[in-house]
Amino acid sequence: MKQRAAADLSGLPTFGHGPRSPTWWGTLGFMALEGTGFALAAGAYLYLAQSWPDWPLSAPRPNHWPGTIVTILFIVSLVPNHILHRYAKQCSMVPVRIGLMVMSLLGIAPLVVRWFEFPALNIYWDTNAYGSMLWVLLGLHTTHLITDVGDTIVLTVLMFTRHGYSGRRFGDVGDNVFYWDFVVLTWIPIYLLIYWVPRLG
Repeated sequence: MKQRAAADLSGLPTFGHGPRSPTWWGTLGFMALEGTGFALAAGAYLYLAQSWPDWPLSAPRPNHWPGTIVTILFIVSLVPNHILHRYAKQCSMVPVRIGLMVMSLLGIAPLVVRWFEFPALNIYWDTNAYGSMLWVLLGLHTTHLITDVGDTIVLTVLMFTRHGYSGRRFGDVGDNVFYWDFVVLTWIPIYLLIYWVPRLG
């Protein structure tokens, strides 16, 4: 049986950025699941807060300075993150390598501060419901922060190997930029819940 090609697809790109990449859609779905987890944890916190008139259960207010420093670091990181995204779309190897190294450092810095942030909550996770919710919220976000920093470091290493010369890696960098935005944006409401809602009472 003679076969005939229906179309010549050899000229199509082998990778894409943003919604043109299947990985981007996978990342979006992952973020939707994780965002739901954050929303459920925040909802549980707010439910407990409105259920007890003496919230935060006579516990000392958390020291907001470590969390505020982390917030500033996150906001500052958005600038180089989006500069990196622009170079990734241009497939510019050297600026992407530099940008990934910068983002690796900007990812590690909040983790260092977060080491001091947990004690600054001024309450243990098993003290009462208030303490449990603070640790759950901060622990959830820390888990996602570690995940993204690990991914960024792995991408940085790959871009210095032969695997980095695959065009698909530039698409992976764009997905990593997308996820970092998610990590930063989800932190803002958590920061407000942990450090400022208890001060409203």
